[in-house]
Amino acid sequence: MSDLAVAIASAFGVVFLAELGDKTQLLALGYGARYKLRVVIAGLALGFGVAGAIAALVGGVLGATLPERPLSIAAGLLFLVFAALTLRGDRSEDDGEELRDLPTRHVVVSIGVAIAVAELGDKTQLTTVALAAKYNPVGVWVGATAGTVAAATVGAVLGRQIGTRLDPKVIRYASAAIFAFFGVLLLATA
Repeated sequence: MSDLAVAIASAFGVVFLAELGDKTQLLALGYGARYKLRVVIAGLALGFGVAGAIAALVGGVLGATLPERPLSIAAGLLFLVFAALTLRGDRSEDDGEELRDLPTRHVVVSIGVAIAVAELGDKTQLTTVALAAKYNPVGVWVGATAGTVAAATVGAVLGRQIGTRLDPKVIRYASAAIFAFFGVLLLATA
């Protein structure tokens, strides 16, 4: 087996398992409850792709980890902002237009940014850094991105199933609570 294939397979397996039950999988669950699955998966791929590229670059070039404390503080603050924005509501005051009616690219980018921020300094990103220091960084990036997207897609599919059965207000409050919980947790452990 080639070095590239070993890097891809190793990163996929390790990162997929590490992502199960992670905060980004729970975020994907919330997004799956609110948006079309294809849009959520595109946002997940964008966010995890960016976060994985950063980790693979750092691991491959420097062989070191990202500074965890500043990243945790920044991510915690951003999560609190996301919680506040989520509580603001899904409908505009004037015409009742839903955010899910925004152009798909805006929703994809919003999900991608939230996921990329959530991954900064996360255990799966740090795992990707360590693997990239040992194996082919491009292969690690491909495998880690595929592993995180696969694990988060499981959450998004579950969210889609839950979202069809719950009142949108419940979903909005639960999503805001998840963002706030992880924001406070990241700040508390920084």
